[in-house]
Amino acid sequence: HVQLVESGGGSVEAGGSLRITCVASGYIPGNRCMAWHRRSPGKRREPVASVDADGTIKYADSVKGRFTGSRDDAKNTVYLQMNSLKPEDSAVYYCVQYGGDNYWGQGTQVTVS
Repeated sequence: HVQLVESGGGSVEAGGSLRITCVASGYIPGNRCMAWHRRSPGKRREPVASVDADGTIKYADSVKGRFTGSRDDAKNTVYLQMNSLKPEDSAVYYCVQYGGDNYWGQGTQVTVS
């Protein structure tokens, strides 16, 4: 069973930066794709970025050029560096490990004012 714990969320002014982190514990196949999703109030959850085990990174159009995903498999950790934040980036950000069973973290709140 895999557990994912996000951290690093908070409040920031528009134009600012945050880095959120997701640490995985438990059985962690090294070849699984890790991703970030977010959910804003009144909206559906949407994918933000995915970081595959081979280094392939994909981004939602809304965050391209501003967000950077990365992973450190030695630390079982995935990161999301968020720059030039906008109020519309405010959401709960969730980490997910894709696989036969998708594992989700509890989320971390990001608020941009």
